[in-house]
Amino acid sequence: MPGSFARVLVVDDNKVIRQLIRVNLELEGFEVVTAADGAECLDVIHDVRPDVVTLDVVMPRLDGLRTATRLYEDPRTRHLPVAIISACTQQEVDDGQAAGVDAFLAKPFEPADLVRLVRRLACGGKRSPGEPPAGELSGGDSAPSARPAG
Repeated sequence: MPGSFARVLVVDDNKVIRQLIRVNLELEGFEVVTAADGAECLDVIHDVRPDVVTLDVVMPRLDGLRTATRLYEDPRTRHLPVAIISACTQQEVDDGQAAGVDAFLAKPFEPADLVRLVRRLACGGKRSPGEPPAGELSGGDSAPSARPAG
């Protein structure tokens, strides 16, 4: 199965969202480790050694864009594909691109879109400089099959 054995570090301050992402990815064969914010992500990333990192934007202690910047600036993590999964403004998308973010997926999202995006990043790796990021800036046209409250 594509995605089998790929490890994903899911970073979101909302426990329900972390669990939603975890379940959808695990059902497709991904190994998932979670962190509650960017500071925790940076604390665990070298032990976890993920193949892909997903980040929310608005989080306490260290937000997703500053976390992405730190990952990109560190030679040990610069190669990691990073996806922002959040309700982003155009400014946040622009800032994310400058921070080395490889893909964007807007909340609320379709679980199938999440899996497709993470699988593409796990198989394809980091985007080349100047290449536009993958993903959509807005969620799918239909209601998600699993949407957390709040």
